Amino acid sequence: MKPGILALWQFWALLSAVFAALTAIFAKVGVTNIGSDFATFVRTLVVIAALGGILTATNGWQAPASVPARSWLFLLLSGLGTGASWICYFRALKLGDAARVAPIDKLSVVLVAVFGVLFLGEHLSTTNWIGVVLIAAGAILVAWSG
Repeated sequence: MKPGILALWQFWALLSAVFAALTAIFAKVGVTNIGSDFATFVRTLVVIAALGGILTATNGWQAPASVPARSWLFLLLSGLGTGASWICYFRALKLGDAARVAPIDKLSVVLVAVFGVLFLGEHLSTTNWIGVVLIAAGAILVAWSG
């Protein structure tokens, strides 16, 4: 039996892209008359509240002691990376066009591919690498101000 669409990583990745696109548009409008760091703070509070609601609704809360120390370390590092990314992203949106900022932000896709190979031992085919190069080229071309 084939898994339902909700069990497919592709579905969730595509949905993530849709929400990321909406995030850029909403953030660009939202940051118009306020500081970018304050806008990031508000966004973070919304994310915390929404996730708290989801965890409550799905009974997904876990005892902190049940989380291994290694997981805590890497989740902490991930959180710091997310925070830094959001601060930089909102600052870039404050200063630039959403249609140019978002593609540069999505160069993270290229970096994830490179870091995945270097640090996680993942393997990409030649076709995959061509796609990574095209993503990089596309992001640069869209962001180009010429």
